[in-house]
Amino acid sequence: MAMRDVVALILGGGQGARLYPLTKLRAKPAVPLGGKYRLIDIPLSLCINAGIPKIFVLTQFLSGSLHRHIYQTYKFDVFTDGFVQILAAEQTLTGMDWYEGTADAVRKQLWRLRLTRGQPEDVLILSGDHLYRMDYAKFVAVHREQRADVTIAVQPVAPEAASRFGILRKDPEGRITAFQEKPAPDELAGLESTLGVDRPYMASMGIYLFRADVLHRVLEESDAEDFGKEIIPAAIDRSRVYAFEFDGYWEDIGTIRSFYEANLAICLPDPPFDFYDAEHPIYTRPRFLPPALIDGCDLEQSVVADGCLIHGSHIRQSVIGLRSIVGPEVRIFRSVIMGADYFETPERRCENRKLGRPDIGIGEGSSIEGAIIDKNARIGEDVTIRAHDPDEAMVETENYVIRDGIVVIPKNAVIPDGTVV
Repeated sequence: MAMRDVVALILGGGQGARLYPLTKLRAKPAVPLGGKYRLIDIPLSLCINAGIPKIFVLTQFLSGSLHRHIYQTYKFDVFTDGFVQILAAEQTLTGMDWYEGTADAVRKQLWRLRLTRGQPEDVLILSGDHLYRMDYAKFVAVHREQRADVTIAVQPVAPEAASRFGILRKDPEGRITAFQEKPAPDELAGLESTLGVDRPYMASMGIYLFRADVLHRVLEESDAEDFGKEIIPAAIDRSRVYAFEFDGYWEDIGTIRSFYEANLAICLPDPPFDFYDAEHPIYTRPRFLPPALIDGCDLEQSVVADGCLIHGSHIRQSVIGLRSIVGPEVRIFRSVIMGADYFETPERRCENRKLGRPDIGIGEGSSIEGAIIDKNARIGEDVTIRAHDPDEAMVETENYVIRDGIVVIPKNAVIPDGTVV
């Protein structure tokens, strides 16, 4: 099925406060994932695998590293009209404001869609911070078969989970007839799409496919700022809005806990999200790193990325990211180690000795459990970092944050020898 008349818009996310401190210095879609990827790689790869060659990424908040990653990774050759183009929030002659929401961001860029070579028939709107694998070509095929104005990807959920989502009721033909944003338990009656099953409710995944002319009309006739809360409910009353049911793995990486658990799930023998699918690869920046060197270690159910140097360590159920340096007798359990952006030179390590600071990596004899160690962190020798009660209030210090019971060591942090967190 030809997809050249489909344009994808990937929303780069706002401040990402619930992922703090991972979003202290970067946008949500730029947060590292699975040892060597970034969250933005997921929707971009799914678009490429589906044959959607024209992709815009709308960005605003702390977008420097996100822009750099996209420019260094997604380059199409001169024999195609495909592209990945960043549309950063900007001042124009018609508007001087930042993006005020998902719908407002797309509205401010409608003029660019009109200038896109080969006017698109459909516009696919995606989030940059979800982990899933969907066949967008099938999504578009169903949308066109139903002659829909708008098609929304939905996932069945149980009653106890329904209050976390926008719930859409669909009829037997798949047409959406009602919508309720995050309904309370006593508001769920009548929102069932399927009776007599464990997951009777259909939750919006925040993935929308619009006919291009319909998208222009609904955005130009309204000043609504958000798709999920405003544009979609209004469209249900005026347009042919259908559901595309997706029953595979899908995780909204919106909190420290969800990020942590999604990463650890990659280490399972049968992971819910498979990075090893040869027919549907996930792309990322080629870094030309040497293979990992692992010497005298005890590893189990762990993922180790390129360029790591690990000596005499004990690692269980953990993700070890690019260029991670792990010293002897280090114990790592159920943790996400993001690695480093560079290798330190011998001269830099000598300077570290003079300054009394640890090298980048994890020093000898340290123990790390239930933690996320962001990039370029310097963990000294005999440091102990352990999981905390998930019900405890958030704690923030200069060199660590405890959130959802998980200790997060921010990017570039320094943890001196012998520290206990």
